[in-house]
Amino acid sequence: MTPAAALSRSVAGRVAIVTGAASGMGRATTLLLAREGAKVAVTDLDPAACEAVAAEAGDGARAFALDVSDGEAIKRVVADVAAHFGGIDILINNAGVSSFCPLDSGDDYDEIWHRAIAVMLTAHQRMVRAALPWLRQSDAPRIVNIASTEGLGATPGDTPYVAAKTGVTGLTRGLAVDLGKDGITVNCICPGPIRTSMTDKVPDADKAIFARRRTALRRYGEPEEVAHVTLSLVLPAASYITGAVIPVDGGLMARNA
Repeated sequence: MTPAAALSRSVAGRVAIVTGAASGMGRATTLLLAREGAKVAVTDLDPAACEAVAAEAGDGARAFALDVSDGEAIKRVVADVAAHFGGIDILINNAGVSSFCPLDSGDDYDEIWHRAIAVMLTAHQRMVRAALPWLRQSDAPRIVNIASTEGLGATPGDTPYVAAKTGVTGLTRGLAVDLGKDGITVNCICPGPIRTSMTDKVPDADKAIFARRRTALRRYGEPEEVAHVTLSLVLPAASYITGAVIPVDGGLMARNA
């Protein structure tokens, strides 16, 4: 067994895949990992935005256009990442879509439901399965799934998103149990109100009111604050935490009134 004092708190030289990396929490996570010396595969649906973030991250990053709702594309891109970087150590399933839709929205509801599940739940297990051969070869394999506090509670009219994100918390626990024998840790982060493109449409005044009423810290969070928790979970030293579901929500879930 590795002595605790010898466990590394560096991701330098590690190979990470980040999905949904072109904006918000994905971008923040990509840039943080790159600053810490990791080699980062920047994947996103938008090729131009993907290239821009990879350029911002520096020489250790490379863009790979990827629609995570396409199972064959996942297999191809993950294999390309492993071939380019020589392996995979870290997988961060971050890609997401806004899926607010009331139940009585007619045919639109089914379309939005299927898209939410495809992008934010099915894609997670497909990414894991595709990356598994290389993760098993790593000496510190790490998976982090990004869910939401909507996976711990629910907002009216948001059932597709709530269902997908609740599925991610269950998938995380199941994967942790299945992959523990391989030394692969699998954890889940549940961001609360964070300033991202998904919340850009909410007026600042409404953000401030919501944060004061609902969060202990009385403010929205920043993508970088989520990224730093993700970094903590993918360190080689984070070797005995798995199956955890961690809110990063300013105390949203802790506050009753």
